[in-house]
Amino acid sequence: MKKFSAALAIVAAFGVTAPAFAAEVRAQDPASVVSALQKGGYKAQLTTDSSGDPFIHSATNGSDFEIFFYGCTDNRDCRTIQFHSGYQDPAMTLQSMNSWNAEHRFGRAYLDSKGVARIEMDIDLDDGGISQELFEDNVEFWTSVMADFEEQVWGS
Repeated sequence: MKKFSAALAIVAAFGVTAPAFAAEVRAQDPASVVSALQKGGYKAQLTTDSSGDPFIHSATNGSDFEIFFYGCTDNRDCRTIQFHSGYQDPAMTLQSMNSWNAEHRFGRAYLDSKGVARIEMDIDLDDGGISQELFEDNVEFWTSVMADFEEQVWGS
């Protein structure tokens, strides 16, 4: 009976701590986002934006995108990230942009004040982050959203 109790205690202990090991990608650790992108086969260059917050430049299938960090305290300890891409001279109107948003669940599209078409997708990495696998799944959603959006932007 003592062996069973000890085994049950070990299983319970591993069950409680396993999620801590799964959360490899955290906005509080921009290098973990870079590493996760690289493990997924993407280039990733970490730098800072104009306000000093972390910023990552990456690309997929010949299209550049950026990852912005939000909810940062003193340019560190960030909470969320945002995938972002912009397109000059889009073949989209405000009406077609609204239609795109209505038909696509992931990603948010808009025309900025200069007529640049923008697509964004946020990921909440607060409260412990996410696993490499879930991060890669989100990046796959992002690359799919980008490809769909580019088809709409360029009228292909």
